[in-house]
Amino acid sequence: MLQALLFDLDGTLADTDPIHFQTWQDILREYGLEFDHAFYQIHFSGRLNAAIVKDLLPHLSLEAGKELGDYKEAEYRKRAAKQLKPLGGLLEMLDWANQKQLKQAVVTNAPKDNAQFMLQVLGLDKHFTTVVLAEELEKGKPDPMPYQVGLELLGVSPVSAVAFEDSLTGVRSAVGAGLLTIGVATTHEPQALIAAGAELVVNDLTDPKLEDLLHCFGREMNTIAL
Repeated sequence: MLQALLFDLDGTLADTDPIHFQTWQDILREYGLEFDHAFYQIHFSGRLNAAIVKDLLPHLSLEAGKELGDYKEAEYRKRAAKQLKPLGGLLEMLDWANQKQLKQAVVTNAPKDNAQFMLQVLGLDKHFTTVVLAEELEKGKPDPMPYQVGLELLGVSPVSAVAFEDSLTGVRSAVGAGLLTIGVATTHEPQALIAAGAELVVNDLTDPKLEDLLHCFGREMNTIAL
């Protein structure tokens, strides 16, 4: 029986990828780094800032790397303040979940300030009372720990919950925690999300196949035409 829905933040509750991409481009250009979206998907999408900066600018000290990450996120919030809007079908999905009395949580690799900012701008800060921040844990996505903590806080088992993820690291994290995972194709191609372990991939939350899957939750998944 379905008891809970767990959502990633960036790219899942809202399509933030274009804003993050442009912000990173503008900032790292000052360090002599130029990259395209394909490079961004591999080296940035779904990863913690500390890991991104360490890989791309290994000469920076830990303190300098953190300052760069903090600056980037402040610039992102400045740009996103007037651009963010809920992913298509999200509000209807949350209304349906409330009607079904499903528990809900956000599980994210995003920094705390970003998570609070996004939920406030989207008007969801009072809706999601359970928010798991990977930066406060020993391990972030793609490790399953963030979703394992989310399940523990909600008091549900993996077999009674569904996760929504847009990144490959996020899908691997949720699948690793034993969750049936829905891929949202805002940042990666559907085939890549399926290869990472997603059960189904949708462009947004209005896709009728998603409704079919949730209504059939608990049955054999191979009976659902994906």
